[in-house]
Amino acid sequence: MKKLILATAVTAAFMSSTAQAQDKKPDHEVSFNAAVVSDYRYRGISQTRLDPALQGGADYVNNPSGFYVGTWLSTIKWIKDVPGGDANIEWDIYAGKRGEIVPDVSYDVGVLTYIYPSNNLNPSANTTELYGQIGYGPAYLKYSHSVTNLFGFADSKNSGYLDIGANIDVGNGFTVNLHAGRQRVRNNSAASYTDYKVGVTKDFGFMTGSLAYIDTNTDAYVGPNGKNLGKGRAVLSLSKTF
Repeated sequence: MKKLILATAVTAAFMSSTAQAQDKKPDHEVSFNAAVVSDYRYRGISQTRLDPALQGGADYVNNPSGFYVGTWLSTIKWIKDVPGGDANIEWDIYAGKRGEIVPDVSYDVGVLTYIYPSNNLNPSANTTELYGQIGYGPAYLKYSHSVTNLFGFADSKNSGYLDIGANIDVGNGFTVNLHAGRQRVRNNSAASYTDYKVGVTKDFGFMTGSLAYIDTNTDAYVGPNGKNLGKGRAVLSLSKTF
């Protein structure tokens, strides 16, 4: 009987240590991502004249500290819609730190720079923002603050974007995505607006698919074809992280 109890205890200890080893993340993680989207919407506004875009990026995370750094790129069209503008790519570079304050309460703070190579705009479309986010369970509240002019708007330094939302796991690989945001463009009140999103994401294992309805309350952003770049429409995306 003692041998049986000892064998059971050893087996349980081995299984527990194996599970912990499997759950433990490596100190250093590098991942890559790629996606195709039916319309690249950023803060509710189409960056591609309501057309598809190709996207991809890479991330490094130091898990013990929570520090991370990454880069991401997407095809765009909006720069060429501005007189004198010339850029086909948005290139983002970001770094920050995330972690847990108390159980179920998370934080994420960092800096993000949007680069539009050779955009030729004056003021430049290149933009840098500081951001901070607090999360509770699936819900989050995030604020982004520009420390440069915002996406080419003159005298728009210190503009801000408030983002509130939730990503709710409903089982079977499905997540419901809810979002509302308010973009304030300093000294350019006509360009300020509110945007909304209701969507669902499905993890298929070999890739992730999402479908969302995105809308805004502005008609101030118009493409060369006269289309409202903030009008409501469904957006489909397929992505893969590896």
